[in-house]
Amino acid sequence: MAGLTAAAVAVVGFLAYQASAAAPSPAELAAKPRTPSTAPSAEAGGKPKQPAKDPLALPADSGKGARVVYALKDHRVWLVDAKNQVTQTFSVMPSTVSPPPGRYAVTSRSGAVRGSDGVQIEHVVRFATVQDVSIGFSAAVDGSTQEPDPTKKTGGIRMKRADGDAMWTFASIGAKVVVVA
Repeated sequence: MAGLTAAAVAVVGFLAYQASAAAPSPAELAAKPRTPSTAPSAEAGGKPKQPAKDPLALPADSGKGARVVYALKDHRVWLVDAKNQVTQTFSVMPSTVSPPPGRYAVTSRSGAVRGSDGVQIEHVVRFATVQDVSIGFSAAVDGSTQEPDPTKKTGGIRMKRADGDAMWTFASIGAKVVVVA
């Protein structure tokens, strides 16, 4: 029995030695905070560091239910189903005339027409009128998404053809469109 106790004491002593060898020195302890901090770390200049925003994340202020969400500043659209799940997101090229943030509904659709900029477009989904200009999503038949001429008042929010197909399938007459800043 005494041999078993001596062996146990030896093992405990050995483990204590290993733990003390791995322990930080008093200088290392003084340099580290003693309790974990929940405050955000500071950037140069003392401002709290904000977590990076996911550019593909659905804007928090975009409502609920099935809807098309269009973020003006981000030049991005999200198609959101009735369960508030994003089914697709894609970048768009804004027009020269933009709708103000708010809630809209799809008012008309056209399979194929010539845009106000003269480009042949398809899958036009209109939802607003601003300054006598119809605002809607569309895809150029040639697949282009170049910046519109800033001297012309246009309302076509352009997207790639595959994204236009998805929009056309998703946004029927009356579908909700939410525009955020």
